[in-house]
Amino acid sequence: MIVEDENGVRTVTFDRPESLNAFTVDAAKSLADAIDGVDPDGYDAIVLTGEGDAFSAGGDLEAMAERDETPKESLDRLSETLGRVVEAALTSEVPIVAKVNGDAVGAGLAVTAVCDFAYAADSASFSCAFARVGLVPDTGGTFLLPQLIGLRTAKRLALTAEFISAADAADIGLINEAVPDDDLEAAVDDLLETLRKRPTATLGLTKRAIHENMGRYWREALDHELLTQSLAYGTPEHEDGVNAFLER
Repeated sequence: MIVEDENGVRTVTFDRPESLNAFTVDAAKSLADAIDGVDPDGYDAIVLTGEGDAFSAGGDLEAMAERDETPKESLDRLSETLGRVVEAALTSEVPIVAKVNGDAVGAGLAVTAVCDFAYAADSASFSCAFARVGLVPDTGGTFLLPQLIGLRTAKRLALTAEFISAADAADIGLINEAVPDDDLEAAVDDLLETLRKRPTATLGLTKRAIHENMGRYWREALDHELLTQSLAYGTPEHEDGVNAFLER
């Protein structure tokens, strides 16, 4: 992973272009560490992107072919790698943006889904490809995809492992927008400029409320929403925002 910090944004670039940025154990751990290491007091956003022609081709098939694990060993490895990536992304207190420069396959698609925003180049394609290699969607795929794109569409992608275009990914809600390849950088920069104007602490509370309320009974969800809102009322960002609005 290449990790760069500039102007309040941490950019994490998957840098194994020779393998289409496939995930290894070390790459997944590095990604989780890069997300965990972001302090909302100093950052406005995290951007994930890929080096070369792909965003990420998912798990490294060569590494899979060499593994000889028990189910328990597989569980421990996944928990410490891709499981950590999902937990880090869902609990991060700053917005995470997927800048999908090329194909996002398997865990690459799932990482796109776990981000708060996703913009893709028109030339990118997406596949929940786990079934092609006899696996179940991981990296939060079985949990996040149905909530993001609907149950039937999630089943279609997971069970057929078909490839879809960036435009189709936008149509089903997997990404926010598909843009011409040459416009991808500008589209993400426009979003980052908007996020810089928003109070990061409050955005973190909003993410927390949304993610922790997924799957809750409505009354519990409402109670949690009220709790996080009460915390937001006590932040300096709330006071500054109200004062700025009244001064206008």
